[in-house]
Amino acid sequence: MERLTTDRLVSLTPWGRHMLEQPAFGRRLKRLRRERGLSQAALGGDGVSTGYLSRLESGTRNPTDRVMRYLADRLGVSLSEFEEEQAVSLAQALTIATSVENDEESGLLESALAADDGQDPLLRWQALWRLTQTKRRHGEFDKEFAYLEELVALGDEVGLVELRVRALTQLARCLRSSGDITRAVDVAVSAHRLGSDHQLGLQDRILILLALISVETEAGRLPEARVHSEELLALVDGRRDTLWAEALWTAAALRVRQGDIDFAQGLLDRALEGFPSGENLVLWLRLRVAAARLHLQKSPAEVDVAQRYIEAIESGLPFVGIEALEQELISLKADLAFREGRYMDARAMLGRLDRTGLRLSYRDRVRLDVLDNRLLIVEGKEEEGLRGMQELAEQAHGSSNLDLAADIWRIVAETLVETRGGRQVQPPA
Repeated sequence: MERLTTDRLVSLTPWGRHMLEQPAFGRRLKRLRRERGLSQAALGGDGVSTGYLSRLESGTRNPTDRVMRYLADRLGVSLSEFEEEQAVSLAQALTIATSVENDEESGLLESALAADDGQDPLLRWQALWRLTQTKRRHGEFDKEFAYLEELVALGDEVGLVELRVRALTQLARCLRSSGDITRAVDVAVSAHRLGSDHQLGLQDRILILLALISVETEAGRLPEARVHSEELLALVDGRRDTLWAEALWTAAALRVRQGDIDFAQGLLDRALEGFPSGENLVLWLRLRVAAARLHLQKSPAEVDVAQRYIEAIESGLPFVGIEALEQELISLKADLAFREGRYMDARAMLGRLDRTGLRLSYRDRVRLDVLDNRLLIVEGKEEEGLRGMQELAEQAHGSSNLDLAADIWRIVAETLVETRGGRQVQPPA
């Protein structure tokens, strides 16, 4: 049978009737390309640039008539292949999502979940779990929370203790990141109690303690957090993996809250030196964010050391494509500029962050607001800055973020000492 040419197909199916809207067209194009084992450069050839093809697949550009015909010929398909995507089952979507190392298939997985009839709760649990990890990496805490609530319910439905504990543990971490410390403590304690009542594996015990220590620290329960921290460090002794690095980081954060900066730095330095970027680049970068903040928090601030960590973050950031990390980096650079007395630079850095689109944790968002008010104070708007600081401290205290509230009052005192002690605000050179 004679194969219809692309031009013939165009005359049979007028342009526009069958074209998928973006981003569905991009997903379909990417799938067709991958099924044929083609790279973007190989598919584009001399007719379409790799950059343009990438934007088509990501859904940020619409194809022209010429490009549609060209791509159909290159792929050896008819234009009707771009008409519609067949429904993808949850099992298929999960298989596709788990076969790649990045998060680009999460949209497909979300669509399959929405269409799923819920006949296989274990399969649905796996899909939801993967999506919660993706949403957490990207700082989408509201979406993570919605998925986690269903995960907790599914864990109860299937009756597997391990799944119930893992969902509760992740929910506690999400609530902490969102600033709901009271509920985070309740959930973390429930996970810990449930884990203690059953013979769970080492990894689950470590994950439970990571969440519990973090929320106890935020809630100002430092003695309890210290006991659990010692237990955690004993469990990871001898390891050199992601859980080991997170345990050292968590224990370091607790010691910072207790005012033992030197001991905290020792813990964090061990993680920085012993955890390779190839193991988990996102965690590798976050460890350096934590280290930079620690050195800026010292008195006096060690700005040169912080700057070196910032440069390391900048070098690795393009390889992860996580907006939340980019925002953390801008926040860090603004803090560094403030510590160096470059107040106009710090203000400009803050101006680069769209406050309505922040993907930062509650503590990090408050950190930005604190810096904003510190700038107001040193810029001569002391009353406005102090009023803003008071509101932030009261909000933190009201949501049981007692440690954060104490931090804010400490910063207020430091700022007033600096500004009223004769320091002059110098414009940048």
